[in-house]
Amino acid sequence: MMQGLTVNELVRMWIEGWIVSRGASDPVDEPWGWTVDVGQKAQVSRHVLPEPTEADVRKIVAGTSAPGTWLKLFADDDTVRPWLGPGWQFDVPGFLMTVPLAAERPTVPAGYTLTSWSRGGVVRVLVRTADGHFAARGQIACTGATAVADQIETAPEHRRRGLGGLVMRTLQDAARRSGADTGLLVATPDGRALYASLGWTARATMASLYFAPEAAGR
Repeated sequence: MMQGLTVNELVRMWIEGWIVSRGASDPVDEPWGWTVDVGQKAQVSRHVLPEPTEADVRKIVAGTSAPGTWLKLFADDDTVRPWLGPGWQFDVPGFLMTVPLAAERPTVPAGYTLTSWSRGGVVRVLVRTADGHFAARGQIACTGATAVADQIETAPEHRRRGLGGLVMRTLQDAARRSGADTGLLVATPDGRALYASLGWTARATMASLYFAPEAAGR
């Protein structure tokens, strides 16, 4: 299903799930992509450009004065770096990935417990130690045939114990049972290897930037 889709179409599907996961605004169509209001001090809004051009990025940059404005540009950092002005800071790059969803029956490792619940179309998973300490978490937003995994996290002291795979496989199974057949996410460089080991395929690179003029003046 996903192989014949363009990056533009995949990014739109990712946005649809991401806004459900985060409780953000509906995306506003722009000539170059979409704008989403996130409503947080550190991220007031984000502009998402699936096929960024120098002219479009320079126009957005010139018109931005609000700290907490983010750019999500589906290109690599080196490509977009010359298009930016003062005050723009790079976050870690992302990788748009997809996977065909299948039935999963993950086993919880000894010494851990897993809890999951669903609210508002979002399934959340929490892994704790036997004495209740946080170990790992994640969530997935189901939007029909696709589901977007988001905010996957494992505590540093519990990494390399299979908990990331446990969270992902649990979420993937829940999404499949909800009726979705394809998963999407944007991975960090650290997370990309985990997702690849679970069958996810990288489809595009994403440069992630935010406007913080006070940081540039330090």
